[in-house]
Amino acid sequence: MDAVSRKARDEWIGLFAPDGVVEDPVGKSPFDPEGKGHHGHSGIAAFWDMAIAGVERFEFRIVDSFACGAEVANVGTISAFLPGGARVDTEGVFVYRVGDDGLIRSVRAFWELERTMAGIRHD
Repeated sequence: MDAVSRKARDEWIGLFAPDGVVEDPVGKSPFDPEGKGHHGHSGIAAFWDMAIAGVERFEFRIVDSFACGAEVANVGTISAFLPGGARVDTEGVFVYRVGDDGLIRSVRAFWELERTMAGIRHD
């Protein structure tokens, strides 16, 4: 969350194992038409460029967190502030799995595109 908030692209990608995967959201979406996730550093970098780079600012509000073994499920809202003043609030469950080396093996974000898009507002 810190690296995303600071727009530290390379630092964020470096948090992932070389074979890491990002599914955000899980399943088929405009970010991932095949629903197979973004694999490896090159795939994760492409996800950043497509989904994160164009956002002016992010705010993360985690309301609950459940840690089990090498995984954690965070429940909360990610607010994305877009150019032109639009704000998109994404409510969901965000599951991270890390390896013994401390690198992220997977991020699986469970959120609904239609629900998120219906809540776009201009502050």
